[in-house]
Parts: sequence; C-alpha cells; structure tokens
Amino acid sequence: MDDEKKSGDSITANIGDVSDRSQVAVGKGITQIQEYGPPPTVEDIAQLQQMFEELKAKIDQEVAPADKEKALERVDELKEAVTAKEPDITTMEYVKNWFGKNVPAMASSVMDLIVNPVVGKFVAAGGKALAATFRSRFGL
Repeated sequence: MDDEKKSGDSITANIGDVSDRSQVAVGKGITQIQEYGPPPTVEDIAQLQQMFEELKAKIDQEVAPADKEKALERVDELKEAVTAKEPDITTMEYVKNWFGKNVPAMASSVMDLIVNPVVGKFVAAGGKALAATFRSRFGL
C-alpha cells in the first residue's frame, strides 16, 4: 500500500547536464548500487609507472623537437587522468585524439598504453559504470 499513489503524491524531476558516470533515478522505493573493482596493487602502480616512463623515452627519441614538449605534457595529462581517484576517460580520449592529430607516429603507442590491462584495472576501480564507458569509448 505504501507504493501506491496516494492523494497528493507528486514526483517531479528536472535533470540537467549529467556526466556519463552519473546515475539518476526518479520515483519511489529506488535503490542504486555502484560496484567497484579492487584497487590497483603496488605491482600495478609500478608497472604503470614503467609504461609511462617508456612512452616518454620513446617520445624523447622519436618526436621532432617542435612537438616534443607538448607531447610530453599530454603524457603527463594522461597519467593524471589514469591515476585519478576516479579515472578521467574524457581526458584519456582527448590525449589519444591529440596524438592522432599532432603526432600520428606516436598515436599507436599512446593507444597501446590506454588499452593496456593495467590501465583497465585503474578504470575498474572507479566502478562498473566507468569501466563500461571506458570499454565503449575505446572499443574494448
């Protein structure tokens, strides 16, 4: 009887801009649960650090001086996006696209890092919804 409409019950929702990691529910008796993956291990963190160091070394060796500084800045942005408490998929996608437009010779190396299973562990720790968005945006 509690869930039945009673005289005077009214549910109204105005939902503005919602990020792709948000959940919205409108109504009565709604329960939402967000499941998170295990946090990255010390080994995962070390492996990720090594991957970023290798990518930076490759950029340092193979990218023209005119593009090198900006490329290394994008790698730093990517690292921040991956290691944030809630990984920033939008920034990951931006960095991938930036390399595709500006330093295409390095685009596959950047994409290889992004889709590496270690990065997937960091994203999974942000929750199932975030992981699903990650898989969708990067074709996994």
